[in-house]
Formats: sequence, structure tokens, C-alpha cells
Amino acid sequence: MKHLSQNQLDELRHLLWEEEADLKLHMELNQAYGLEDSSNMSTGELSAYDNHPADLGSELFERSKDIALNQDAERQMNANIEAQKKIDSGSYGLCTQCGEPITFERLQAYPAASTCIAHASSHSPYNEYRPVEEQMLEPAFGRSSVDGRDDETEFDGEDAWQIVESWGTSNTPAMAEDNEIHDYKDMYIEADENDGFVESLESFLATDIYGQHVTVIRNKRYKEYMDSQEGDPLLEPDGYKDI
Repeated sequence: MKHLSQNQLDELRHLLWEEEADLKLHMELNQAYGLEDSSNMSTGELSAYDNHPADLGSELFERSKDIALNQDAERQMNANIEAQKKIDSGSYGLCTQCGEPITFERLQAYPAASTCIAHASSHSPYNEYRPVEEQMLEPAFGRSSVDGRDDETEFDGEDAWQIVESWGTSNTPAMAEDNEIHDYKDMYIEADENDGFVESLESFLATDIYGQHVTVIRNKRYKEYMDSQEGDPLLEPDGYKDI
């Protein structure tokens, strides 16, 4: 704490007192409105079941948010009290991870800081309490997606989701990745990705078993290919098949 002058310590202690008063007021208001009670939800009816499921969903969201904010205030209060104890003991302003002094500017912005800037992210309280499901589910499809690898081309987790999503979700065209969406069937992730072929023409050109008698199958890919002016209709063989 030697890197902090007495005037700086007095200023920081005053900031801690002010924040403590604000946190106490916040938690008192929460208690006055019953926000600490997670079961205190009502839509004004004898029963919320079946009658007002949407209202109950909104109420549940607001209640969860209030409880989370209250818990965060309690966590911040504990950090504030701990910081004041450190000032009294003479250990305030030192990083708990590396022991280096925490800059005065950082302490001004966050008087309860217990780490320096370099170790701030690794000591975030929000990293300590995460759902156990995230060990398997985060990132989405990360454990089974091989798109980022040059030596893998097989069917992976992302491909599985694309098939499921192609049957429809609650999303609207406004939420699609591509701005030019004209069909709900094209809304899923990478809907324009070639499936089973590399070049578009491979999907509408066919031959016999000997590689002869080229036939053009006029499917969706063929029409997109021609509309993009990548092909010349005059070069099309006489034989073709509409599908």
C-alpha cells in the first residue's frame, strides 16, 4: 500500500463508503418490494396455469432479473467490505494474483478491485459460477464441428443442426444471415452451402455409366447458375430434364 498516499487512501475510502450506502439502499428496496422471494409471482388470478402463460413468462423473466441484480449487489457489498478491511490492515491496493500494486486510476474507477488490470479477466466473479451444462454445450457444436480444420470434410455437428433448422425455427427472415432471403427454406445457417458437390454445375450435369451422353437436369441449382450468368444457354446439350 506504499504506492498510495494518505490523500489517495482517504479518497478511495470515501468512494467505498458512498458505494456501500448505495448498495444498502438498493437491497433495502428489493426487500421492500419482495424481490428477494423467488416464489412471489402472480398475474392477479387464482392460478397462472393455462390462463396466462405469456404473462407468467414475462413475470418469470423480470423476477429472475431482479434476483440476479440483487445477488450481484450482495457480491459487490462483500467485495466492498473486504476492501475496507484491507485498508485498515495495510494490504489494500495489491493484486491478489501477482502481488503487484494496483494503479490508483484503476482503484478510482473500481475501489473494490482486488486484482491488477492484467489479471482482472481471469479473476472475474462471473467465471466462478457457471452452469455445469456449459462444459458440454459451450461453444455451440464446438465439440463436434470440424469446419475450421483443413484435413476434415465429414458430416459434423453443424451439418446436423443445418438439417434440423431447415425444417423451420421461430426466426423470421429479418434474423437470417443473408439479406437476400426469399424463401423460409433458405433461412438456416449456410443455406447456400453446396451439399454433396463442390461446384454448382456438378449438381445438374449427369452422364451415363461410361461418362458419355451429358444431360442437364434443370433443378434449382441450374436455374440459379443460369440466373447468375455463369453459364451460356447456347452451350446446353439437346438432352435435358426438368425437375
